Amino acid sequence: MGVFKNSNFKQITAFFLKKETVIVSYILLAVIAGLKQYLHHSYNNYLIYKYVFWHTVDLQNLYLNYTEYLDSNHYGPIFSLFIAPFALLPDGLGMILWNIANVSILLWGIFSLPLSLNKRTLIAWICAHEALTALFSFQFNIALTGTILLSFSYLIKKKEIQSAFFIAFGTLVKLYGIVGLAFFFFTKNKLKFILGGLTAFGVLFLLPMALSSPSFVLQSYHDWYDSLSHKNALNASLTSFQDISLMGIVRRISGNVNIPNAPFLIVGVILFGLPYSRVNQYKNLGFRLMLLASTLIFTVIFSSGSESPTYIIAFAGVAIWFMIQPDPKNVWIIALFIFAFLLTSLSPTDIFPRPVKEFIRLYSLKALPCVIIWLTIIYQMMRIDFQSYLIADK
Repeated sequence: MGVFKNSNFKQITAFFLKKETVIVSYILLAVIAGLKQYLHHSYNNYLIYKYVFWHTVDLQNLYLNYTEYLDSNHYGPIFSLFIAPFALLPDGLGMILWNIANVSILLWGIFSLPLSLNKRTLIAWICAHEALTALFSFQFNIALTGTILLSFSYLIKKKEIQSAFFIAFGTLVKLYGIVGLAFFFFTKNKLKFILGGLTAFGVLFLLPMALSSPSFVLQSYHDWYDSLSHKNALNASLTSFQDISLMGIVRRISGNVNIPNAPFLIVGVILFGLPYSRVNQYKNLGFRLMLLASTLIFTVIFSSGSESPTYIIAFAGVAIWFMIQPDPKNVWIIALFIFAFLLTSLSPTDIFPRPVKEFIRLYSLKALPCVIIWLTIIYQMMRIDFQSYLIADK
């Protein structure tokens, strides 16, 4: 009987570690989330995205509030081309395919990582619930996570032009993509990377003009800057669904909404930059992957615009960090990961009573495990000799 049970367990494990199982599961999540929101008429974000295309075609300001939806657009003009194939479809079909496209890019990024297939598969499973949270909001952050991962993977594979393209695309859509430049020092062909980046930025800057006009696109970039500046000023709040960040935790626990971002960002950038002093570690895969995890988490916990669906970016960093640990049985590492999975990923779900969920939201505590893990990553990057840090890369 014991042998039979062991055999069944191995078969089940092997099934869930198949790449095909992960892909099918993610597509099902995308379809279910899209269909549920469509049937419940809860797809405001998708309408914002859809009208970026139509407003571009009609030469209308991309960043005003319109009667078709609540809130306003905060994505760059190039987004009009990315959303175009979906905007042209009926809403129900368009939003389901939009979700599928987003998870496809995320999985492309995850499975591009220089890790064993089992580790990449487990990273995908760890991110699945956070991806589902973002899918219910039709968030582009899912695809953005994939583009950051791809910018890293292509650079590691010495494909500088492809890496630069994904950095340019992510930046011109939502600015967060610029964090891909953190991997710049990992390439030996820096001139090729810089030229590829400049070319990609130039082409992507001009492309929306095919739907509109040069003057409209130039004005749109100016409007985008104004929109982001205005949004940043409104993000700091003691009650909103945004500001789920390190600064948000401090502001909300202290009750002082006027605490500025700048001191946190200065300290954060200094800490983020410390590992770059270990130049002799650059060539080691473990160090590079740690920096990737640090970058993904840093992007979110130091942004006052972070909301719950944004955490697919940070949680991908948590998953990578956890899967590359040299000592997977380390009690501190396991405890931190469980803490993150419960408080960061599962806190919006019904396993927490409503008053507890509201308490976590009001004090931005979803960010807390990611902050602690990020500090742990910085410590590890400064102390570990990655020369003997063994990671399967096949």
